[in-house]
Amino acid sequence: MKKRYLLLALVVLSVTSVFIGVKNISILDIFHLSEDQAHILMDSRLPRLISIIIAGASMSIIGLIMQQLTQNKFVSPTTAGTMDAARLGILVSMLIFSSATPLQKMLVAFVFALLGTLMFMKILDKVKMKDTIFIPLVGLMFGNILGSITTFFAYKHDLIQSISTWLHGDFSMMMTGRYELLYISVPLVVIAYLFANRFTIAGMGEEFSVNLGLNYKQVVYIGLIIVAAVSSVVLLTVGMLPFLGLIIPNIVTIYQGDHLKKNLSHTALLGAVFVLFCDILGRVIIYPYEISIGLTVGVIGSGIFLYLLMRRKAHGL
Repeated sequence: MKKRYLLLALVVLSVTSVFIGVKNISILDIFHLSEDQAHILMDSRLPRLISIIIAGASMSIIGLIMQQLTQNKFVSPTTAGTMDAARLGILVSMLIFSSATPLQKMLVAFVFALLGTLMFMKILDKVKMKDTIFIPLVGLMFGNILGSITTFFAYKHDLIQSISTWLHGDFSMMMTGRYELLYISVPLVVIAYLFANRFTIAGMGEEFSVNLGLNYKQVVYIGLIIVAAVSSVVLLTVGMLPFLGLIIPNIVTIYQGDHLKKNLSHTALLGAVFVLFCDILGRVIIYPYEISIGLTVGVIGSGIFLYLLMRRKAHGL
């Protein structure tokens, strides 16, 4: 889990990703690219690489923030209804604003994701049983209710196919002009780093935070705004990346402890490396065709999630 090894893995996988594709471009061709090869690199391969790194890093970081604020290691945008609420927001924007721009859709999805996350937090306050596994189960049920509402109205208005595109993450369409919305995640991640110590204190509980002079509710709202905004941007641009915000923070905290500011860089790097690995795997298994990133991340992520559950049980946590 040392940073230099993660950086090395990121560089190696990034280079590998750039030179994998239907159009054969080797690393030796970089010094004498044809016009066609240069077009593929600049308009397809590099935008895809950038979007993978930003999406992987930002989704992992917001998972870490959610786990810190809810004091639960199994809470993430996927298990708290955040992504499902954002998808409902996208549907609403398609129904009400049929000619909405991607930015307008993102703003509507952000509002719904924030409201959905706030509702989940309110549900947590009402739940008496604070078991580590029970809380994310409540979040999954809440997310399924939102998903059912989305599917019902999508089916009613003949938009089920359009909504289905946001169920599975896919980087194959990441090209110049289609991925730039992801850059919104970068300043949000910087804000998360600046507030990291406050998130750590907030994660110790409201009473403890207030005694230390922290404006608890303000910090929690800032954290939830970051979570909702990043979730909306990634969902609208890439699609659903299941389990990413759940497993990466857990793996990092196993080796690094619970200091959020110390873990942010490791979480971002491991998240980017993990998504890059899954993307490359999906592109080579049935080459020249590819498997969507949502499927590869979901399969590998669910396996790691099961391991984390069994590890927790084995250690009596």
